[in-house]
Amino acid sequence: MSNKADVVIVGGGIIGCSIAYYLAKKEKSVIVLEGSDHIGDGGSSRNGGGVRQSGRDPRELPLVMYGIKHLWPKLSEELEVDCEYHQDGNLRLGKTEKHRQILEGLTERAKKVGLDVRMIDGDEVRKINPYLSEEVTCASWCPTDGHANPLTTTLGYYKMARRMGVRFITGEKAIELKKVKGKLSKVVTENNVYEGDTIVVAAGYHSRELVSTVGIDIPMVQNMIECLVTEAEPHMFDQMLGTAEADFYGHQTKHGSFVFGGTSGFEGVSKDNGTPICNSLTASCECRGIMKYFPALADAKIVRTWSGWVDMMVDGVPVLGFVDEVPGLVLAAGFCGHGFGIAPGAAYNIAELITTGASPVDMTALRYDRFKAKI
Repeated sequence: MSNKADVVIVGGGIIGCSIAYYLAKKEKSVIVLEGSDHIGDGGSSRNGGGVRQSGRDPRELPLVMYGIKHLWPKLSEELEVDCEYHQDGNLRLGKTEKHRQILEGLTERAKKVGLDVRMIDGDEVRKINPYLSEEVTCASWCPTDGHANPLTTTLGYYKMARRMGVRFITGEKAIELKKVKGKLSKVVTENNVYEGDTIVVAAGYHSRELVSTVGIDIPMVQNMIECLVTEAEPHMFDQMLGTAEADFYGHQTKHGSFVFGGTSGFEGVSKDNGTPICNSLTASCECRGIMKYFPALADAKIVRTWSGWVDMMVDGVPVLGFVDEVPGLVLAAGFCGHGFGIAPGAAYNIAELITTGASPVDMTALRYDRFKAKI
């Protein structure tokens, strides 16, 4: 089988799978290389499922707004899988004056980009969600936010891309990129060499090491977050929830269980193969915080916990698009833990950029060249 394609994508998470799908719809031949043995093995299967606009940096906000307006509402039908997409709003909660100031700043910046989001007081919060405690004094409310199932959505993109002819190869870790006559065209793995007119690097934190082989340094670090899931509970609410300082976030799933994520500030550890391992502090820390907001969940039983790496950019937003210094290279990495909800919008726009040279949403502020020295 040929190791050549119009586009070679490194990374088989939701970003790589969705870019592959939208490129296939444009009749491009695509090869996706996944270093692990499983599709969606990284953050795509280790996140809280938020599909939110509120609380985002204004530079990335237009992309997720595009996805929520044009792509998410019909995604289950398009991918022929239940993405479990709910668009029932997002409450970002606060309890202190400091929290209020943080939320007001986020709200005002988002409104300037055109997002329907506003500040509400504690009484209005509890009208929307009566299970919240009296400690909640304020929140930002975005009625068009929501949540979905990361596993079914990622695998939906994978399944449909495969059906359309995309070749996925797991257990094929990329170790080097190579130029030919000044243009990037080859991906070297431990076993093979793949060639493409365009190389898309969407491999999370591994992207930094890989693109360094062609002289590019993505300024990111690797942080760990942890999630927990409870037993199924009676239906309580459908909103996506978060807090002003992002110490935890979560929602109730279609199944009835609650999924919450967050951090204790204690960095976890990993196995020798890089698989993140939960520590004994974070789940209990999250639970104490959750019970302050939701007393009704005090007796909910935790079924399991899991942890995952976040590819955190120095300025908090992803790096997307072509790289001037390396013709043929497209970056789609550094999503800072926000990658799931923004994935359809980002992937669609990247596919358009590759195939037409332009994208519906202006991604200039997210390009790699934002890190160039200002003269």
